[in-house]
Amino acid sequence: MKMTTRAEAQRLIDKALKLGDAELAADIRAFANQREFGLVFEHNRPERMRLYGKLVSVGDTVQVMAPRGEKELDENRVCWKVESVTGGVAGLACVDVPGETREAALEDLVAVAEYDEPIYAGLRENGRVERGGNKPYQVVINGENYHALESLLFCYAGKVDCIYIDPPYNTGARDWKYNNDYVDGTDEYRHSKWLAMMERRLKLAKKLLNPQESVLICAIDEKEYLRLGLLLEQIFPSCGIEMVTSVISAKGVARTGQFSRVEEYLFFVRVGDADIGLGTDNMLDETRDSKEKIGKDVDWLGMRRREPSAVRGARKDQFYPVFVDIKTGHITAIGDSIPDDVARDTVQCPDGCEAVWPLRKNGQEGIWGITPPTARRDLEKGYIRSSIARRGGKRTITIKYLPEGTVSAIESGSVRVVGRNEDGSIIGRYEVEKGVIPKRVWNKKSHNAETYGSLLIGALLPNRKFSYPKSLYAVEDALSFTVAKKPNALILDFFSGSGTTAHAVMRLNHQDGGHRRCICVTNNEISEAEEKKLTKQGYRHGDPEWERLGICEYVTKPRIRAAITGFTPDGEPIKGNYKFVDEFPIADGLEENAIFFDLTYENPRMVEFGESFDAVAPLLWLRAGARGRVIEHEQKGFAVADSYAVLFTYAYANEFVETVSANPAIKCAYVVTDDEGRFASVAAQLPGRDVVRLYESYLRSFKIAAEGAVN
Repeated sequence: MKMTTRAEAQRLIDKALKLGDAELAADIRAFANQREFGLVFEHNRPERMRLYGKLVSVGDTVQVMAPRGEKELDENRVCWKVESVTGGVAGLACVDVPGETREAALEDLVAVAEYDEPIYAGLRENGRVERGGNKPYQVVINGENYHALESLLFCYAGKVDCIYIDPPYNTGARDWKYNNDYVDGTDEYRHSKWLAMMERRLKLAKKLLNPQESVLICAIDEKEYLRLGLLLEQIFPSCGIEMVTSVISAKGVARTGQFSRVEEYLFFVRVGDADIGLGTDNMLDETRDSKEKIGKDVDWLGMRRREPSAVRGARKDQFYPVFVDIKTGHITAIGDSIPDDVARDTVQCPDGCEAVWPLRKNGQEGIWGITPPTARRDLEKGYIRSSIARRGGKRTITIKYLPEGTVSAIESGSVRVVGRNEDGSIIGRYEVEKGVIPKRVWNKKSHNAETYGSLLIGALLPNRKFSYPKSLYAVEDALSFTVAKKPNALILDFFSGSGTTAHAVMRLNHQDGGHRRCICVTNNEISEAEEKKLTKQGYRHGDPEWERLGICEYVTKPRIRAAITGFTPDGEPIKGNYKFVDEFPIADGLEENAIFFDLTYENPRMVEFGESFDAVAPLLWLRAGARGRVIEHEQKGFAVADSYAVLFTYAYANEFVETVSANPAIKCAYVVTDDEGRFASVAAQLPGRDVVRLYESYLRSFKIAAEGAVN
């Protein structure tokens, strides 16, 4: 419920209480608590996720897959509880129909979980590419993104600098699944399903974002942008939210009787103190360019505010005299602000001076753009000056100043002070590019989705197709406005598709030598047409013939590998050059490291007893910065890697503490113990480091994530 609506409800409650009708007040309160305002949809529509790859065991909820060669029917969506397992056959009890039982082969079962059920995920490495030396790794996770986000909360809660997502657009063209079914235009619940799906993931994403300063970027088209905007306002009520219109194909999509569609939209959600950086142009046209100012003098602006509302009294302490020497025309002093009821002609001028007030051309009293203390400080530094003009025998004095951005540029060195005028004001000259404020309509050749999305993937992965990829340079531009000044930024994309976001992050690193990291999460789904074809051939999800054609295996991983190595999957040098910013042959590759994981589902009891360390190990490495060696197996005593260490045996605690303390590169220390006191003892001896208790912290993280799913 919006705050304004809550306030109105409270006003009515207070009024009822004043009238002495407590029963009416209670009724109003009850009604307000159950009534939904704003964006209304079925938040809790069931979302069951199949946990492909999970070993089915007693107690699991499962579905029985269709026989090989047959398509799935409604009966294959019925949920069963595994009561027993004997010789590869499971005894099942129906979840929804008490007393109904059946048997099924284990190979025909797939575990399922509701979105709000705790799952305990791990990671299994299935490949890597290394060309980046000691740089951190770009990470690709193949798995259900909701569960991947829960896993990442253990590693990166409150640490992500930027999230860029390009979710399914819900066009009704059966291009995404809900409960393992394609959603089409005839589904009367398709908007609620899409909103429920997005809300659950955005709530987890919010927990991952750095609350001090971070940005969420979400691409969308005309089908859901209005609902998405309302959803973002509800989830991020205290954040600044802006929508950018981005032209992705100037030729447009012709639609009879309608406007030709040329655009998509980008929502930018600014968390905490995050702001949008400057660009090299305004993103819309060629009227402003960051290089046009190099070698030119800085621009002085009139100090009087120009907007219609800027009249005397509109702002406190901004109506005051500026005293100018009558003979030289130079500013001698800044006067004090005067009360609104005091006439300006009652203010006395110093001898030999005249007072300049913020007056409009029609004589109406206005206000200055800054207060007297700021004006005095800037006058002393040479950032304010007077300008005298003579027209028709009349002398006019204008007060000019350097705005805050120019002052910052002077103090940072991007504007050089080459001298001073007679009045002491500075002569400043632009030495480097002057950033340009980007506009909220983008129209750039580099953002063409066909040329720099589809055709680029064709160059990287000949004969492989991916539907509707983003332009590499469009994603690069969007990210640069948020992380250009953060060379060590952590970026997340949990609808990563073809891997454009990771590619763009690596390109940004190439441009400035940064060590930004990107975590890409994608599933390994295949298209509806391929699914029908493979089903007829007798294949299922999990078979090698099925998996090799999935998005992650067929496009995402090969694309990132090709971008780094400069070679196609067939070993041929990639043809063509990168364009626009930072032009060089694509075949040169990128000096980066990347690692690929499959999401796994672990038994919490096995984790608690230390029997699943191999699956948890990559999460420990990720939390420690995704750099250097992974401690892959549990061992006696303790183990030390490049950026973290794990204490397996408490008897070695003293030696562990000494080793970690002597190595400043170790930022994270894990302690395997069931004893809170022992953990606290080790943690107290390692101040300034991230000390984590295993496996309690891991298990608690997933439990909390599940509990938060229903709030």
